[in-house]
Amino acid sequence: MTRSELLATIMVEHRDSLISYAQRMLGDHGHAEDIAQEAIIRAWRNADRLLEMEGSIRGWLFTVTRRLVVDWVRKPHARREVVGVTYSDPACPTDGTDAVHDALVARPLLNQLSPEHRAVLIHLHLCDRSLQETAEILGVPVGTVKSRQHNALRKLRSVTLPEAA
Repeated sequence: MTRSELLATIMVEHRDSLISYAQRMLGDHGHAEDIAQEAIIRAWRNADRLLEMEGSIRGWLFTVTRRLVVDWVRKPHARREVVGVTYSDPACPTDGTDAVHDALVARPLLNQLSPEHRAVLIHLHLCDRSLQETAEILGVPVGTVKSRQHNALRKLRSVTLPEAA
């Protein structure tokens, strides 16, 4: 396989999956496309190594994509943007049960919260960050994080879950 064939294969077989993967973590299609594009550019730059690699090119692409998403979320511009940020790290669940639980229970509940309250709970509980870390990432005082957490949890306690079919 040549470099051009590798790039064509990546574009045809993996591009849409990379965008979808990044979008699930970020909740933003535009940023997901940018992340996928950067992952493909990195694949092009490392084509010689990828062509010699024995493992999965797809696995390599998804690893690069996840790292790019994490880097994007950690950038200062993302720390102040709360609206729409619903980062979740799919590498955390090890046996799949957490992912199923999140899909069936946690995500619908989190979607009922305001973006500010949702962001606080995601950072504190899904990403296991401290109050101080969450405050720094969101660019708000620790007291605001505590208040948002309290109000969000109070709202979640009052929500009735839909019956499972």
